[in-house]
Formats: sequence, C-alpha cells, structure tokens
Amino acid sequence: MHPLIGYLIAVGLFAIGLYGVLTRRNAVLQLAAAELMLGGVHLVLVTTDLVVRSHTGQSFALFIVVIAAAEVGVGLALVLNLWRERASIDTDGLPGESPDERGAADRRVPR
Repeated sequence: MHPLIGYLIAVGLFAIGLYGVLTRRNAVLQLAAAELMLGGVHLVLVTTDLVVRSHTGQSFALFIVVIAAAEVGVGLALVLNLWRERASIDTDGLPGESPDERGAADRRVPR
C-alpha cells in the first residue's frame, strides 16, 4: 500500500472531525467529531511508522487509544452535568460565548 493513501484518509478524517466540532451544537456529536480527529492523527502515526520503519508511531498510537478512553469518560461526565443543569445538551447557550451571557452566568444563584 502506498503511504499517500493512508495520509489522504487521515486528512479526510481530521477534516470531517474538525467540521463536526465547529458546526455541531450537540455535545455528544462534538465529542464524536473529536474522536474522528483523534482517529486521523492515529492513522498518520501508524502510516508514518510504516514508512520510517520504526516503532515510535505504534507507541504513540497506544497513547492515543488511552487518551481517547479518557476523553470519553470526561466527555460523558461533562454531558451529564450539562444535562442536569439545563435539561439539554445543546452547547449554543453555554455561558462565556457572548458578552451578554457572561454577566448572567456570574449572577446565577447556586443551588
């Protein structure tokens, strides 16, 4: 297999993931898009490892698998917390996105 094929697929995965992170409002879909981006990086590391014939790419690929597992755990906790606070997982109305909402978030009364 020519390494260019692996690189092109990796760029495609990363681009689709970046598009998903930037355009989706649903937190779960944003996390899935971030996983696609990690998959693209994973594929670049493994393809480069095949071209260079060293084992460093495979080692880093194992770290990416661990990071992806940690991301799923932290992301699920964030989504559950967002659901408890707002009864929605829509990320458009999160505080800090516009100057109007920053002041409203500071004045919120804790439960």
